Amino acid sequence: MAEQTGLLSFEAQTDFCRRAEDCGIESVLMAFSFTRPDPVLLSLALGMKTEKLKFMVAIRSGIVSPTLFVQQINTISAMTGGRVCINMVTGHTPHELGYYGDFLPHDERYARTDEFLSICRAFWRRDGEVNFNGKYYRIENGKVNLPFISDETTSPEIYLGGNSQIADELAVKHADCLWRFPDAPEKLRPRIQPIVSQGTEVGLLVSLIARTTREQAVLDAHSLIETVGAKSREFQKEALRRSDSIGIRTNFKLAESNESEWLTPNLWTGAIPYLGAPAIALVGSYEEIASAIIDYKQIGISQFLFMGWPDIDEMIVFSREVLPLIRERERESGTQGHPDRLRKIS
Repeated sequence: MAEQTGLLSFEAQTDFCRRAEDCGIESVLMAFSFTRPDPVLLSLALGMKTEKLKFMVAIRSGIVSPTLFVQQINTISAMTGGRVCINMVTGHTPHELGYYGDFLPHDERYARTDEFLSICRAFWRRDGEVNFNGKYYRIENGKVNLPFISDETTSPEIYLGGNSQIADELAVKHADCLWRFPDAPEKLRPRIQPIVSQGTEVGLLVSLIARTTREQAVLDAHSLIETVGAKSREFQKEALRRSDSIGIRTNFKLAESNESEWLTPNLWTGAIPYLGAPAIALVGSYEEIASAIIDYKQIGISQFLFMGWPDIDEMIVFSREVLPLIRERERESGTQGHPDRLRKIS
């Protein structure tokens, strides 16, 4: 799929998803953006072409009514045997939100998302008609006759993205897991412990550059920057100027203000100014990447959402070379009691 045009190769998307299944990836994130196809429709279509993979459908509360969204998700569940979950996004670029008629500021978007998820959960509880009268939504005697269909649960898992304190609070209230960007484990531990202690998981959105040796991984990391060039850096500067996301601004600050582009021996910020905040990356040998992931698991991180360049190649390398090492270290360190959840951006 050509991200900037929205052109879709359904065959390529299908191949990617089938390869993800073969690689042991649990689900793929179906991102929401004007540059992409609609994630709800595409998830349903790809669900018809796959057998095990879950589709994490991204949604913004200002795009669609909660009643209709529940109906859409329940339809995907019925057609795929429950292979759908939700990535709740509050939006990070006000000018793009305006494309869809959404002009709320940052904190109000979180308040609206609170109402949106309250209504969705009321429908999924199926304990009667849904009535809600809030600041942003009003539902009267709401009904969705088609239930969420799954052998495992009566409602989809909810993943909420954000690095702000308000995101932490909303995740604890509504989500199964909070997605956030990584930092050094010793800095991340005190931030995530209050969330984990209240029963909400925390997962990391992080890119990967895993190679046979650290030297090759670092070389490929810097080659990536040279490939995208100065034009991409100017584009990211403009995107940062327009964004009101705490996580995005924090990552750019990490990349620009630190003396080193390495937050740990393997956590690299060098690609952020060129490829954006999600380009914060674990870079190193297969053994180093496996050890870094175990370090995060030991502080309470239980889910991982990976990106790579090229994405399919990195996914295959991870499955073949890194994942077996993670499983081995789990056995050695005793961390396998709470298995990680491995996910991929589609």
